[in-house]
Amino acid sequence: MATRPAGKAGLWYPENPKTLEELLNGYLALVPETINHSSLPIPGARVIIAPHAGYEYSGECAAWAYSCLDLSKAKRVFVIGPSHTYSFGGCAVSNYAEYATPFGNLTVDRDTTQRIKEAGEMEDIELSNELEEHSLEMHMPYLYKCCAKAFGSPEEFPTIVPILIGSTARAEEKAVGRILLPYLKDPENAFIISSDFCHWGRRYHYMVYSAQNDLTKLTTLSEFDPRPAGPPIHETIRLLDEEAMAAVESGKHDNFVYNLKKTRNTVCGRHPIGIAMAALELLAKEANDETKYRFNVISYKRSNLVQMPAQVSVSYVSAYAVL
Repeated sequence: MATRPAGKAGLWYPENPKTLEELLNGYLALVPETINHSSLPIPGARVIIAPHAGYEYSGECAAWAYSCLDLSKAKRVFVIGPSHTYSFGGCAVSNYAEYATPFGNLTVDRDTTQRIKEAGEMEDIELSNELEEHSLEMHMPYLYKCCAKAFGSPEEFPTIVPILIGSTARAEEKAVGRILLPYLKDPENAFIISSDFCHWGRRYHYMVYSAQNDLTKLTTLSEFDPRPAGPPIHETIRLLDEEAMAAVESGKHDNFVYNLKKTRNTVCGRHPIGIAMAALELLAKEANDETKYRFNVISYKRSNLVQMPAQVSVSYVSAYAVL
């Protein structure tokens, strides 16, 4: 029940609070004053998708999601991310009492965590793996800054509910989505869904390419291949991500699952996104309005515009859903 240290501080983002504050302020200053004709934060935007790479790569994209996040009524924030450090089936919950950031600590809601664990028959995250896992940690400094803006005093900050998602099939994503549905309905809960999008290159075992800019005609390159004679590789990556983003915006969990099955796009947070989509779809069905509670994609960035097969790229997406 100790405090989880900010292990990536000084590596993936600044450890010095002043330097980190200046960096995040710089990213946030690049976000327009309004998004989709709404002032910021967007009223009711209690669910966001945001990336989790080093801030040098994903910080600017993440600023769009955090600018939209409405914490005005929040008592707790669910932070749901994929496991990068070990393989397991289903979901797991945090062992820690607090998560440290360079700004200060965020308190884990142990009661809610235990209820979620029991309802979903989840396991505890292995301590050493939770210590190494970045998909949850990378959101904590941004969240702390948003809480400071919304609440001022740390004593008034919402608690956090960190959940790590392992390998989950389509049916299990729907089942976990149903567990989260009552929390989604409660305006005192907000949700951060942690995910990067396409990971392209040899190190990710994903090097697909279409000379026709047609995702039904994908071939696999080798890192030793020359530059393709057709469209640049980054055009294929863009098409892959655009189709995945369209599936996310469709509001249909199955559309997203089937899209990734078709393209094998390496969206690392596919299972957290799938769970969130399943829950949002249930909410829309209860409202008898399937046009509601959909994600809106608002930012798309890539770490590199790949030209050569030996290069690598990771894509980043920010989105929000109004409840």
